[in-house]
Amino acid sequence: MKILAIETSCDETAAAFLEENKGQFTLHSNVVASQIDIHTKTGGIVPEVAAREHVTKIIPVIKKAISNLEEVDVFAITSGPGLITSLIVGVETAKTLAFAFKKPLIAVNHMEGHLYSNWLPKKKGIKSFKKPDIKFPALILIISGGHTEIILMEDEYHYKKIGQTLDDAAGEAFDKVAKILGLGYPGGPIIEKMAKQGNPHKYDLPRPMLNKKNYDFSFSGLKTAVLYLVKDQKNISDKFRRDLAASFQQAAFDVLIGKTLRAAGQYKAKTIMVSGGVAANRTLAIKLKKSVTDINLYVPPLKYCTDNAAMIAMAGWFMTKKRKFTPLNKVRADSNWELE
Repeated sequence: MKILAIETSCDETAAAFLEENKGQFTLHSNVVASQIDIHTKTGGIVPEVAAREHVTKIIPVIKKAISNLEEVDVFAITSGPGLITSLIVGVETAKTLAFAFKKPLIAVNHMEGHLYSNWLPKKKGIKSFKKPDIKFPALILIISGGHTEIILMEDEYHYKKIGQTLDDAAGEAFDKVAKILGLGYPGGPIIEKMAKQGNPHKYDLPRPMLNKKNYDFSFSGLKTAVLYLVKDQKNISDKFRRDLAASFQQAAFDVLIGKTLRAAGQYKAKTIMVSGGVAANRTLAIKLKKSVTDINLYVPPLKYCTDNAAMIAMAGWFMTKKRKFTPLNKVRADSNWELE
């Protein structure tokens, strides 16, 4: 089974070529063209600009990922959720290729891609691998720019969402706090860097919904608390920024880790997995490792945390096992596609 996957849900244009033969996987390529330099200038992603960049980059990225499209058995495409203008570029490209080469097409939910990123190799430089022996039930904490969700996974094919953000996602909150502090974009890496030099206990910030009995999240109140502190500050020094960045990050992580561990206890999880762009924060990984003592912990390498097509290819492979091929006339870009 040879799968070519395409990902254009936000501002990364990505393509990956994954092969599976008798349980042995080979990730022949995982190409990502980033737009960070462009969107840094505007302090955030401008959807129309992102879509135009996808148009110019998608064919070169695909050509770099695979030299001979005749080899492909199945095409996989991120159909949502995401920015609708970005999604359309990838979806229409994938539909055209599937039609031209008379091959099946799989519409993949972007969040499902993050979920299955934990099946990709954990060490750098490894292209050939086998599926990890993940113990179930498992909990997956997906934390990205637009989504924060907790997924309960009974086995490799069956899962359900048990919690999600009710407003700002964790990654979105990091970006907004970085903007409030005048630190630039993207916010996650900058906040983490500043936080390492600050005092995480300097400011007593709220931990929204931490003590609620459900597993939903809310980060808008935490972001607003940061905004008020900045407005009340007469002199915004570098020390103030470092301490506030550290205090904000600590508050966000307390909620993320606290709710995940409580859910793990309730559902008797044998494994905890973390994925999504915020999972690239190594401070979070360290805190989780210290908190999780008797449960297996999986955190993907940095390159599989942020948006990429390898995770879409991995999700696509699992969907081929369930024969979830999508008729071309029913493949649509859906910016609000909920993980089922």
